[in-house]
Formats: sequence, C-alpha cells, structure tokens
Amino acid sequence: MALNNIYDARPVQQETAVGAGVQILLLALLGTAIGMGPAGWVTGLVFAIATWAVLSRALHRSSLRTFGPANRVTLGRATLVGGVTALVADSFESAPPVTLLVGLTAVALILDGVDGKVARRTNTSTALGARFDMEVDAFLILVLSVYVSMALGPWVLLIGGMRYVFVAAARVAPWLNAPLPPSTARKTVAALQGVLLLLAGANLLPYAANFAVVLLALGSLVWSFGRDVLWLWRTSRPTTRTATEKDQEKDQEKKQEKKQQVLELV
Repeated sequence: MALNNIYDARPVQQETAVGAGVQILLLALLGTAIGMGPAGWVTGLVFAIATWAVLSRALHRSSLRTFGPANRVTLGRATLVGGVTALVADSFESAPPVTLLVGLTAVALILDGVDGKVARRTNTSTALGARFDMEVDAFLILVLSVYVSMALGPWVLLIGGMRYVFVAAARVAPWLNAPLPPSTARKTVAALQGVLLLLAGANLLPYAANFAVVLLALGSLVWSFGRDVLWLWRTSRPTTRTATEKDQEKDQEKKQEKKQQVLELV
C-alpha cells in the first residue's frame, strides 16, 4: 500500500521539459527570421533553462500529480515572454522588428486573461499555478520596462522593479506578507501596466505622448502599491498592540499573585 502513495514526478516534469524545448524552438525561429545576435540567444537560453529549473523544483515540492490545463496556458505565455526577453536583449545590439516584438507581447498579454478562467472552469486552481502566473506577469513587465527605458530614460525601470522591491522589503518587514483582500482596482492597475508599456514601446505615438502614457502607468502603480502597503501596516498595528497589552496584563497578574502571597505569609 505504501508503494501506491509514492509521488511520481515524471509526468509533470516531462511537460516542463517540453516547454523548454518549445522555448528553444521559438528562439531558433526568431534567430532565423531576424538574424538574432549572441545577446539575444544567450538571454533566451538562460531564460528557458531557468524557467525549466525553477518550475521543475516547484512542481516537485508541491507534489502535483498533473500539470493541469491552466498551467499549460501559463507555460505557453512564459514561452512567449522568453521570446520577448530575447528580442529586448538583442535590441542592445540591433533594433528588432517592432511588429514582431509587439505581436509576441500582445499575445502574451491576451493569454493572461485565459489561464485564470481555465483554472476556474476546470476546477484546477492551485497556489503554484497562481504564483506561476504572477511571476510570468511580473517578469514580462520588467522586460517591457527595460525596453521602454531605452527611449524614455531609466525612471521607467521603477515600473518593472517595484514588485521585486516589495518582495525584498517583505523579508525585512514580515507584516508585508499578510494576505491582501481581493481588489478590482489592484487587478486593473496590474493589467494596465503591460498594455501601457506595450503602447509606448510600439512607437505609435509622439515622444511626449509616450512619456505621458508611461508616467500614467507608474503613477497608478505607485498608488496601488501605496494603498496596499498602508492597509497592511494599519492591519498589523492592532495585532502588535494586542500582544503588548496581553504581556502587560500577564505582568500585572504576576505582581498581584506575589502581593497576595506576601499578604498570606504575614
């Protein structure tokens, strides 16, 4: 009976390996189409290997017995993000076709609204799937902010780096790890980041308009993060204060007990 409960990771690990293979195939197609340079190839391969390694480890630790349809959609998005990452890295040496970059990014953004619906309809929602989806989104925003920053300035990197700064801050201030209540505004702001950065990166608007679009993205993101941090800070204070009051009450009880013991001895 014990042997029947042994976790077999091979089925899900095979799917991550297929994902890495598709990523390499996409890089080969991009390399053939645009003559991608070494920077794009190396960055794309590193992304593929890192995604495979991190996802494989996470799947093994979660002991999932099936990869699930929603995770397959997210893995497809990750493959597209890997292609975008390679094109952005290659843009430091030669300008990639904007149409190709915009096309891959647009499909990745559209699929962002698909994996969640698939998970709910197939009843396959998992904590790992939600985290996988979030990390793919965050990395795409980071890559897009790097690309747009080459035209508008390094301040654009604040958009891509803000989420990672928040994660780093949570290691120092654990109260930032508390769960947040559902928020339509938060989801809307998060979705707008990719759309606004893509619009600026497509070079369809004048410089001043692109600047205003990205500034709007940054402003809304600062508002969203600021609101959440303030909520987390406020909700953490009563817990801390209650704990302190409990300690004080215990000290008072101990003092009263000691006084009572002294009176009894007298």
